Amino acid sequence: MAGIHTFIPGAVAAGLSIGMWQLGAWQPLEQLGYNAKFQMQELGFMPSPGWNDKIVVIGIDNASFDKYERFPLSRDRYAQLLQVLEPSKPAVIGFDILFVDKGQGDEEFASAISQTGNVVLSMAWDERGQPLKPLPEFRKNAAGIGQIWHSPDPDGISRRAALYAKNKPALGVAMLQVYNQQTPASLSKINLPQPIAGKKRQTVWLNWPGKAQSLTTYSFADVAEGKVPSRAFTGKLVLVGVTATAIDSIRSPFNQNSPTSGVYLHAALIDNLLNSNLLKPLDEKLILLLLLAVGLGTCYVWEHRGVVGRLTLIVGLPLAWLLIACCALSCFQIWMPAAAPVGTMLLAGFGVQLRDHWEKLQERREKQLLMSLFEQYVAPEMASLIWQRKTEIFHNGHLLAQEQVATVLFMDIRGFTSISEKMPPGELFTWLNEYLNAMTECIMDRGGVVDKYIGDAIMAVFGVPFAHTEEEDIRQDALNAIDACMAMHKKLKQLNRRLRFEGKPQIKIGIGIHTGPVMAGSMGGSRRLNYSVVGDTVNVASRLESMNKTVTSENPYNLLISGKTYAYIRKHYRAQSVGATQLRGREKATMIYSILGKERSK
Repeated sequence: MAGIHTFIPGAVAAGLSIGMWQLGAWQPLEQLGYNAKFQMQELGFMPSPGWNDKIVVIGIDNASFDKYERFPLSRDRYAQLLQVLEPSKPAVIGFDILFVDKGQGDEEFASAISQTGNVVLSMAWDERGQPLKPLPEFRKNAAGIGQIWHSPDPDGISRRAALYAKNKPALGVAMLQVYNQQTPASLSKINLPQPIAGKKRQTVWLNWPGKAQSLTTYSFADVAEGKVPSRAFTGKLVLVGVTATAIDSIRSPFNQNSPTSGVYLHAALIDNLLNSNLLKPLDEKLILLLLLAVGLGTCYVWEHRGVVGRLTLIVGLPLAWLLIACCALSCFQIWMPAAAPVGTMLLAGFGVQLRDHWEKLQERREKQLLMSLFEQYVAPEMASLIWQRKTEIFHNGHLLAQEQVATVLFMDIRGFTSISEKMPPGELFTWLNEYLNAMTECIMDRGGVVDKYIGDAIMAVFGVPFAHTEEEDIRQDALNAIDACMAMHKKLKQLNRRLRFEGKPQIKIGIGIHTGPVMAGSMGGSRRLNYSVVGDTVNVASRLESMNKTVTSENPYNLLISGKTYAYIRKHYRAQSVGATQLRGREKATMIYSILGKERSK
């Protein structure tokens, strides 16, 4: 089961991503994802619904301007248009044009509105928030009034439409309300969203059906002059607006580089409401939970993956999510964020990599620190074992203090002071290092840890750094210590023969060994640490070593051990009792033995 630390990078990535979402930092990328959806439709990679054939646009285009040689058009032109359309029986006629000032032909236009009976007019608000409503005579005769408020996204693309603004329905909604009123009770009506109380603007994401050019559009002048067959408008929802170049321009995801006309925004809203295919974005709270799940889930699948596996995931996971988002969009019109989840995946993946790198750095640092404490004092095999089992003794850069039973060995050179007085310092240094190197090899080869060098003295410990609790393990530590002494005695003979040949002083040593409880761990300050053991056992071993100066008979190896150590090695080595001695600082007498040699095999 994955540990908590597995999910930390994912939680951090999700938290960062959620913060970016709430601050709107992901929105520019999400908007690019929105654009990509329609570009894929245009290229044929995703199905495109196309415009509903019930919608028709009558555009006041460049040809109409050339024909009438003025703008705004006089109101009698609009009256003429309604009179031409009336016989064809359009379902609804909506004007994406504001009629707020009096003008030529107002009476004629008001009469045509009244006679047609299904005209919806537009309203808006000025910069101060004051309403711009149609003239009273027009409002009185109109079947409905719809607002045409619109605000494109910062990049200029129109992705959303206001269903309601200040509780006023959009032009497209108002037209469909009139459409429902005229629909017989026996037929199903369009399901229209209702205004939400207290909400200033109620916007929706548009599912653009296609390019503006693909929607059936006729020239205002051609329709007004009867050049378009009347059946073209029968039962249709007709939008009348300006389509001339550079007037009332918007940009759709299909027309990013070539602006189209605002009337097509209202046509897109009507199309979506007719087909019930408005984009349905995920709820804000659900998005935040999704980002959290993506962050944690990414960490889980990345854990314990190799380089190839992670490279596969860094490509595969985003592609899988984009495929899910495309399917949700195509099949259910659910608009799922793309950039934020993919970004969260990448952030979580980067976080896992960063965590792994940091852990490797920490591991390297810990290994360097641990090895700096041991590599000069133990055999390479022991150093490797220490690293493999580091969790037992190492924590936060320190060796844990542990009380354990160990065998402590003290040894030094007899008469070292007088020898050092007779030798030049440089020669003495070389002579001493030869001796220390030879003795250290004997200790380390038998699993001992060199605790410290004190001038000519060596303190070594058998049974650290891992605590031994089994009797057999403690016995083996004691045996290893005695074996090391035997090896040192043999090696010292070889060294002395060479020293004698070189005319250098001979070396005679004294050794004391005691087995008992010690406290082992890191000792020192923040700038200097050392691994060492302390306790009464260390003191006893040191005093036994000193006693070699007086115990010379029946002590061939100049090695004195305590009764406690002897109890562990008695079946393997012969020893001579030196007697019970009251060591300084101890309440009880200590039994002392000298080692005579290995026990003969029976």
